[in-house]
Amino acid sequence: MDRKLALFFEGLARLTAYAGGLVLLALVVMTCISIVGRTLNEVGLKPIPGDFEIIEIGIGFAIFAFLPWCQIKRGHATVDLLQARFGRRLNAVIDLISDLLMFVAAALIGWRLWQGMLDKKSYSETTFILQFPVWVAYAAALVGAAVFVAVSLYCVWRSGRALTGGRP
Repeated sequence: MDRKLALFFEGLARLTAYAGGLVLLALVVMTCISIVGRTLNEVGLKPIPGDFEIIEIGIGFAIFAFLPWCQIKRGHATVDLLQARFGRRLNAVIDLISDLLMFVAAALIGWRLWQGMLDKKSYSETTFILQFPVWVAYAAALVGAAVFVAVSLYCVWRSGRALTGGRP
């Protein structure tokens, strides 16, 4: 059961990270096309309208898509000056506390994104150039945030198992 759960959450985190990477690649291509369009404006090419709005939305999604992978691989920044001097048990306690705090932060971020999305939807706010509904951008980021919350909760469980002597 532990192994199946680990494979499921790692696969979910990997899938969202891949989606974020694909979005970033698409943004790079779009940016290059838009720059070429600006440069060759005299020849009849034009930049992509609202390119910066598309970049804002895409980057927002990509950031939240990468967070679950970073969490499951313990890739967040740490300060471990004294950790080498601590025993395995104390390090397991530190891991559990840090995973609990990350879960709380992820849940708070997810909740506020949800509230922001509902707010933007209720006012029918749109972007300036493309008139794209802003709430859709929040919803896209919320997908990654929801996976981040789920993966963070799994990491708390994983750290708890490691602390109690179960297989992490």
